Amino acid sequence: MRKVLWAEWKKLRRSSIILITIFATVLIAFIVLVAGQETTVAGFYLSDAGWYMTMVQPWATMFVLPAIIAMLGSYMICREEQDDTLKSLLLIPVNETVLTAAKMIVTFILSVLIYLLLFAITLVTELILHGSDLSIGMVLSFFKSYLLEGIGVFLAVSPIIALVSYTKKSYWLALLLAEIYAFAGLFMSMSNLTKTFYPITALLGVAGYYETT
Repeated sequence: MRKVLWAEWKKLRRSSIILITIFATVLIAFIVLVAGQETTVAGFYLSDAGWYMTMVQPWATMFVLPAIIAMLGSYMICREEQDDTLKSLLLIPVNETVLTAAKMIVTFILSVLIYLLLFAITLVTELILHGSDLSIGMVLSFFKSYLLEGIGVFLAVSPIIALVSYTKKSYWLALLLAEIYAFAGLFMSMSNLTKTFYPITALLGVAGYYETT
């Protein structure tokens, strides 16, 4: 399994999809930063310590990252079929179940790393804006939230990755389905009942987002 995981990681490093993922992560952080420049009666949104780290969470989780993570997982699985390399891999031999499991493990790791990257971006920004107002407890609380969201988003989009891979459709379909799935969380969050049971909003609740807003 270790060799298969390493091989999958090496293949992924050669792909431009990693750069797309990093760009999407940085972009959503930048968009929220720009949105935080808006003024209210009390001043700028960004003038409140912790506002930026709090608001990046729903924006990223309801608009961008689930789709990106679903695309990543589906890309790794579907490309073997699309590039017609699966038959060659099975001749080595490589157990197809082990191969798929390795791809899902890599997707899980990447999901966590993406959210930790987002945490690092928001933390650096908050340190620049409100360095003296941040406490270790606040930083650790946000770290836990982002970590749990990385785990939760992977679990939430896993059925989409499995569906697209099973039907042998394009990984772009996973991107579309996950985007609709995540965006629907915006409407599900309007009701306490659906907010509790809908996966995207439920993971935000588990991560502690609703406790900070």
